[in-house]
Amino acid sequence: MKRAIIAGAVVAAMIAAAGGGFIGVGGHLHLAGPSNVALVSPAAAQGSREPIYYQDPDGRPFYSLTPKKTQDGRDYRAVPAGADLSFDDEPAAAAGPATTAERKIKYYRNPMGLADTSPIPKKDSMGMDYIPVYEGEDSDDGAVKLSPGKIQRTGVKSEPAALRVIRTAIRAPGTIQLDERRISVISMRSESWVQKVANVTTGVRVVKGQPLMEIYSPSISSAAAEYIATINSKTTGVTAGYGRGSRQRLMNLDVPDEVIVAMEKSGSVPIAIEWSASRDGVVLERNAVEGMRAQPGDVLFRVADTAVVWAMIDVAERDLGALNVGLPVIVRARGYPGREFAGKIGVIYPQVNRETRTARVRIELANPDAALLPDMYVDAAIETGSQQPVLSVPDSAILDTGSRQAVFVEKGQGRFEPRDVKLGHRGGGYVEVRDGLSEGEPVVVSANFLIDAESNLRAALKGFSDAGAPQ
Repeated sequence: MKRAIIAGAVVAAMIAAAGGGFIGVGGHLHLAGPSNVALVSPAAAQGSREPIYYQDPDGRPFYSLTPKKTQDGRDYRAVPAGADLSFDDEPAAAAGPATTAERKIKYYRNPMGLADTSPIPKKDSMGMDYIPVYEGEDSDDGAVKLSPGKIQRTGVKSEPAALRVIRTAIRAPGTIQLDERRISVISMRSESWVQKVANVTTGVRVVKGQPLMEIYSPSISSAAAEYIATINSKTTGVTAGYGRGSRQRLMNLDVPDEVIVAMEKSGSVPIAIEWSASRDGVVLERNAVEGMRAQPGDVLFRVADTAVVWAMIDVAERDLGALNVGLPVIVRARGYPGREFAGKIGVIYPQVNRETRTARVRIELANPDAALLPDMYVDAAIETGSQQPVLSVPDSAILDTGSRQAVFVEKGQGRFEPRDVKLGHRGGGYVEVRDGLSEGEPVVVSANFLIDAESNLRAALKGFSDAGAPQ
């Protein structure tokens, strides 16, 4: 193809010398007057470095003998003599001792990248010359060698492996649940009747000691009468500690301490005893009704303290290995955009859901303003990873086939060596390299798949060449 271009240029120059010339307009040669074209000798062109023709700035096969612009207004690139094409025969080697031996062509490969080689020069079906492959260009060390032009065109970039702190956030959904340790049930331990119920309903917040109801219980009244009689007796009342059994009986019936103290001060037994809340919290359940009969164990009130709640998070099975009790967690409620609740992992439940392949993780959250409500949807971000810096490379540097992970290490002079690596944690666009690399080694982070394709192509071509080599 190169000789065809040279021949065309020589013919054009001969026609110009004969009295006419051709100028390139719009990609075609048009006849012009004799004064428009002048022959320039190769020596003069080499000495003046003046352009002998102009080429498309993008390197496409468009040429012009005069300055020209592309459709988008860019100038064609001026090509001086000797920069691309030579109009002379190959120059003879300068006299003197030879410094390097002539490289030997090993075989010729298909110019279109097909798996076809030839031991002799030839052309493909479109008339393109096969590309010579010299000895040493397909070395057996596994490295891939690219020309500077190909490296620039494909956008190959490298970055050294360095020590970095890799932190990964595991994100998982969940719901808010009450702390089961902060739920109290108010029930009777003996047969009782509800005399009166305070103005307390489900969902109302109560404080510890707040009256909830008044009840009458024959068992409590009998024990209270016995206790008061004992401590008021002139015979037994003066004996220290006498009557502790009667008082303990009242305590066993779950009579509030403040009620017992009031009876001791007044020396009398009330008909109805006032029952109060045992903790601060929200009334979750109210079953007490005035005049009702309550059997032992019947739940009359259920109160829950919401100052601390649990976030029950469902974490994917693949992320369980990175979790530990005590890891910090940021929880965001969908009902409060922009607000964050900080907590720590309290429990990792030892069971995986068979259907969803997730495990439940419990996170304790402070909830002083009761913003987090039971069964509210939340999203959790769990920070995992080591606080110490580890050797890492960008994610884009890894070639992962599923069973093998590798990187291309830049060795200089256009050579790239494939290297198997063992990976660790990922995060922030980087991945930990536990084996296979050293700190400071440059790895390809851009266009590495093109290098991989080039290496596979050369391996295939080499296999064809070796198979077709004479024995």
